[in-house]
Amino acid sequence: MTMAFLRGLLYMSLFFPLTFLVAGTALVCSLPDPRRYGAFARFWGRMGLALAGIRVAVNGTERLPAGPVIVMSNHQSNFDILALQGHFPRRLSWIAKEELFRIPVFGPSMRRGGYIPLDRGHGRKALKSIDEAAQQIRNGASVIIFPEGTRTRDGRLLPFKRGGFMLAARAGVPVVPVTLVGSFGVNPGGTCKLYPFRQVEIRIGKPIAVPQGMRRSEAEEFLMARVHDAIAKEIG
Repeated sequence: MTMAFLRGLLYMSLFFPLTFLVAGTALVCSLPDPRRYGAFARFWGRMGLALAGIRVAVNGTERLPAGPVIVMSNHQSNFDILALQGHFPRRLSWIAKEELFRIPVFGPSMRRGGYIPLDRGHGRKALKSIDEAAQQIRNGASVIIFPEGTRTRDGRLLPFKRGGFMLAARAGVPVVPVTLVGSFGVNPGGTCKLYPFRQVEIRIGKPIAVPQGMRRSEAEEFLMARVHDAIAKEIG
């Protein structure tokens, strides 16, 4: 058993209780005003990073357009969510699999925070779920999606899943490609190994809008190709 593995186990023994404590506190304290939830979410992200001594640098803030956006990011480790939640310059809601919303305390807290459940199955139920999420985005929610669908196991960018781009085409808001650099070195995907006291960089790319007049299927292909190219270029 390596030292990195032991560090990861110790980290999780502290982080999971912290997560449920913050989720429960946020749920109760935001009852008078749901806007309070964002401060707790940012605190959670920053505390999770601080436990591992991780620093975060953000570049490209000036590229963010006004209004709701869909952020598409690569996914290298468990620390990606913490970095984006704690340091992204705009409050983000999360597109998360529906099963997570069934977890006691954690699930109701996510709903309170405006996070959006997405049915990842097939057929009409999945399409209805995407349409409902698109409506929330049009109503003003900015969201984050990991289009790879899972964490990379070797640091390379994985093929993209189509679901996020179906949502983007329906929502009709700009897509902002974001590249996370350094998080794989902190916690390689697929392991609980932890290499602390490092830096993660959030690189915000230029927003991508769908050209007028495109059919949805064409818009999905267009966005998928452009976002993939933007992130792959930054990863190198």
